[in-house]
Amino acid sequence: MKFLQTIIVLATVFLFVSCKQQKGDSYTAIAPKEFATKIKSTQNAQILDVRTPEEFELQHLDNAANVNWNSEDFTAKVSSYDKSKPVFVYCLSGGRSLKAAQKLNELGFETVYDMEGGILKWNNEGLSGTTTMQVGMSQDDFNALLNTDKKVLVDFYAEWCGPCKQMEPYILKMQKEKADKITVIRIDVDKNKTLATALKIEQLPSILLYENKEVKWKNVGYISEQDLNKQLQ
Repeated sequence: MKFLQTIIVLATVFLFVSCKQQKGDSYTAIAPKEFATKIKSTQNAQILDVRTPEEFELQHLDNAANVNWNSEDFTAKVSSYDKSKPVFVYCLSGGRSLKAAQKLNELGFETVYDMEGGILKWNNEGLSGTTTMQVGMSQDDFNALLNTDKKVLVDFYAEWCGPCKQMEPYILKMQKEKADKITVIRIDVDKNKTLATALKIEQLPSILLYENKEVKWKNVGYISEQDLNKQLQ
């Protein structure tokens, strides 16, 4: 009798875990090249750019529709899409698209592909093709900022980036308090897409510390004021 009860319990656990895995597997993070390949092999692919309209206007994937993740009507807008067909989701660096993919999963979409690294990584892997259009600061402009005897701390950020906003107050404080020893520069990647692509900035925030025009230290993601100060001593 105990043996039978054990078998029933194990079977129940197995079914529960399997259901959870199937639910979690309904959205998948894939690299840009695989993302592009799957789009090509999907007829009338549903491609969602979940960035702001301003970002969308600067650059977007062919045949993509703009459905801003941060808009109040995101759920209402995506509800018009076919839940039985694959949906391809992307943003700038992957943060918003992951949240959007999870939401689409909750709404019952069967197959959702989230592009890892977003359009930053898409550009860095050469998938955007060649373009002569300059968006924001050039590489020469940036190099000129490094032409100093002081250390140069460069903060690559975006207005929509949560960790960037958390770090902004103490980075601005450092910009004033350490001005005699360190030059602190903040660069909005949305307004300086060409430079971000050239420097292969794929995640935000990204902080680079230069000495004599060379990168001596780099941090990707949130870093506390205390830990950042340690690197600047």
